[in-house]
Amino acid sequence: MADLFWARAGSFLMLVAVAAGAFGAHGLRQKLTPDLLAVFETGVRYQAYHALALFAVAWMAQRAPGRLVDSAGWCFLWGVALFSGSLYALALTGVRKLGAITPIGGLLFLIGWLCLLLSSRSA
Repeated sequence: MADLFWARAGSFLMLVAVAAGAFGAHGLRQKLTPDLLAVFETGVRYQAYHALALFAVAWMAQRAPGRLVDSAGWCFLWGVALFSGSLYALALTGVRKLGAITPIGGLLFLIGWLCLLLSSRSA
């Protein structure tokens, strides 16, 4: 059942990433400075990467279910919220202090990939 949850989470995050990418390309291009638009696009890109990563988590949850696989999924979800979310907020508000949150999300991405790697040892 966990595999279905992670596949749904990945699908939802990818849906939002595609919508955010379109919004950035069409709705923000004239409103943001080039550097803030690049920040927004980085958020979209990493959200898309980790939405796809959740499909790897769903696959691993079928092959080697366990705490490490679920930890990877949660790290990816929280990583997107903190990494991409902080970049979206920074780009849309211009408040640079929000960038201080971004590395926490990046660390969660790294921990998620490590959990996924370690979970593959029991597959």
